[in-house]
Amino acid sequence: MGNTASAFPSVVAASVTEEPTKSATKEKPKCKACCACPETKKARDACIMENGEENCSELIEKHKQCMRDMGFNI
Repeated sequence: MGNTASAFPSVVAASVTEEPTKSATKEKPKCKACCACPETKKARDACIMENGEENCSELIEKHKQCMRDMGFNI
């Protein structure tokens, strides 16, 4: 039983040290979603209003990528 107790703390320590590394690589958005990527949002919205959502997939994807680049999980 002595070996099991000594192995457990090292496993816990390893998982604790890995967790901050994962969250440190993920950037937090610097602004609210409504204010991010105004250029791609405007072009996307205008296209949807004029042509319908099904005809604007390229602009929708560009806006999604911009949002991802800003740190949003989309």
